[in-house]
Amino acid sequence: MIPLRDDTRRTGTPVVNVLLIALSAVLFFYELSLGPRLTAFVMSTAFVPAKLTAGGLGLHDLQPGVETALLSMFLHGGWAHFLGNMLFLWIFGDNVEDRLGHLRYLIFYLLAGFAAAFAHLWFNPQSAMPAIGASGAISGVLGAYLFLYPKARIQTLIFFGFFARFILVPAWVFLPFWFLIQLISGVASLGVPNAQQGGGVAFFAHIGGFVAGPILLFLLGGAARRPQRRTETW
Repeated sequence: MIPLRDDTRRTGTPVVNVLLIALSAVLFFYELSLGPRLTAFVMSTAFVPAKLTAGGLGLHDLQPGVETALLSMFLHGGWAHFLGNMLFLWIFGDNVEDRLGHLRYLIFYLLAGFAAAFAHLWFNPQSAMPAIGASGAISGVLGAYLFLYPKARIQTLIFFGFFARFILVPAWVFLPFWFLIQLISGVASLGVPNAQQGGGVAFFAHIGGFVAGPILLFLLGGAARRPQRRTETW
């Protein structure tokens, strides 16, 4: 299922959401410019659990862990990874920013990314695979969106073999289904060697971010419900 847009209107301009997408784009194109130096760059900047747990996780590991978690949430592993993440952020992030306001949304996004990174660390402490991508933070956005706009409709492209169809899927169906896929895949990856883990997808980062989303929304004062405003046509 590929989401294309939602029917929840916003009242303001999603300045922070646009800047997050722009920053991710700048760093992605910087990655593309590195050529053969890309691998070394990723290994030095990505969030790698094994680097933190090699000598036993302690306070001295916290700072580099936070730094790499921050930078890695703006890096991506290829065009599909980048475009998919930015599509989800564009569709769902603007409404969460609309509810929280610009500054609180930025804080929310970064904290969701940290929660996702350390959920990945908790469930994969010995993983030597570099973890990069905005999907952990975006998962937090999805969790918050589900809490705020469960009745929103998501215009979705669904493939049936060689055929495709556009349908409207309620957020309370689309987002829990997405989360269920992450949960099943994450549980299935437990105990699997690093090199064979779901094609390198950090499922527990997605799970951690999604769960953290509503919690952070509440802590930042954005949980009070307001009437949903939807467009009448597509």
